[in-house]
Order: sequence, then structure tokens, then C-alpha cells
Amino acid sequence: MKKDIIAKKKFGQNFLIDESVVYRIVEAMPHNDNLIAEIGPGLGDLTKHLVNVKSVIAFEVDTDLCKLLNEEFKEEMNTGKFELRCGDVLDDWKVNLLDSNYDLVANLPYYIATKIILKALADPHCQSLLVMVQREVAQKFSAQPGDKDFGSLAVITQTVGYAGIVIEVPPEAFNPPPKIHSAVLKIVKKESRTLENTGLEDMLRVAFTQPRKTLLKNLSSVYNKAEVSNALEAMSLSPTIRPHQTTTANYHQLYKCLTKI
Repeated sequence: MKKDIIAKKKFGQNFLIDESVVYRIVEAMPHNDNLIAEIGPGLGDLTKHLVNVKSVIAFEVDTDLCKLLNEEFKEEMNTGKFELRCGDVLDDWKVNLLDSNYDLVANLPYYIATKIILKALADPHCQSLLVMVQREVAQKFSAQPGDKDFGSLAVITQTVGYAGIVIEVPPEAFNPPPKIHSAVLKIVKKESRTLENTGLEDMLRVAFTQPRKTLLKNLSSVYNKAEVSNALEAMSLSPTIRPHQTTTANYHQLYKCLTKI
């Protein structure tokens, strides 16, 4: 039946076919008793390895693939090792995707990858993420201060945990091969995004609006320029510093200064 399945562009489907990459993903999984949430299991090539290690709850939007997965993992469903939920994962994902702690392991559709990662970072039941995404997206989430890719996504990630790239993956590892390179991103959380961080994230959007301009100029488009200048001076930061040249801790301090928290 697998040979009859054709990847659908509307779902951003690119099926991972390189077994060596699959093994690297499995090796990088956290060692704990959490469930695994898999979004977009596709043909089940990663899933068949995941169910050998832990219990998996998978979310698949493609009804044709749901039929295939129901057949492929009939035995695992009977033993409780595998559960398939068909439909758009974002429709039911309000705060918690699952009712207990879980780790997200997935080859994410590129067009919704960033949205899903941010949802997972805000989900208190999600303990870690191990996800295949576009390489540039992985670089933005895992960037360090001073890197050209260091921006609001990196600050948000460092606020709640630690991120790194496990492996970069070429187009030929997929069928059909995408036009871009991919990477497996790993994020281990120590806490979750909260409503209290909403104001900080609003400030970050302003701070990184025009990355080539100074932090002072960007922030002054919304905040009082004198207050921004005074805050930078109090923190011993140059008025000509660029947004990517300071740290997550400094952004938290700036937010407290500018909002009088």
C-alpha cells in the first residue's frame, strides 16, 4: 500500500527515507518514561522505530495516510503502544496537547513548523522537542548571542530551555526531495512559555524588527527613546549595539526597565 501513496504538496509532505537519519533521531531521544507525541507520522518510517522504545500518540491530517497507519500499526494499537488521532493537530491543541508529560518527536511539515514549536514551548506537558525542520528555522531557534541568526525565536527558546542542532539533513534524504536543506532540532525545556512572557515577546518583536539597525533605534519606535537610552547605559550596553549582539538575560533586564516591572 505504501507504494501507492504520493506525497501531497498541500500538507507539505516529504517522507524521510534515509535510515541513518532515522537512527540519529532515535539515538537523540531523551531517556525517560514520557509518552512520545509524533506530528505528521507520514508513512510510519520513523514511527516503527519509536514504538519499539516508547508508547506513541501520533497526529495525522491526511486521511489516506491514516488508513495506511491504522493497517501498519494494528498490532501496536491493540497492545496500547500506538494511538493514532486523525485530523489537524492545531484544531485541538489549546494549551495541552496531551493530558500527561510527553516529548515531541517529529518530521514536521515545514509550513507550520515554527507555529508548532512555539505551541510546544508553551505547553507545560511538553518536556522536550526533537523535530526535523528547515535548516534555517533550526538555526534561528538554536542561535547564540552574536550569531547573525540570533533573534526573538532564540531568546524565547533560551528563556524556557536549551536548544541545539543534532544533525543537518540533505534534500536527498527525503522522497520527494525538498528544495531546501533540513536539520534535526533538539530543545530540552526547563519551563514553559507563559502569559507573563507575552509582554517580553512583544518587546522582542520590536527589538528585532530591523536587525541591521541599532537596538536603540528599533526600541525607540515604540518606547520612549530617553528611557531606552538610559536603560542601555545602566546595563553598560553601547547605544550602537545591534539586536543580535546582546544576550537573553539582557533582554529580560531591558523589559523590566522599560515596563517598570
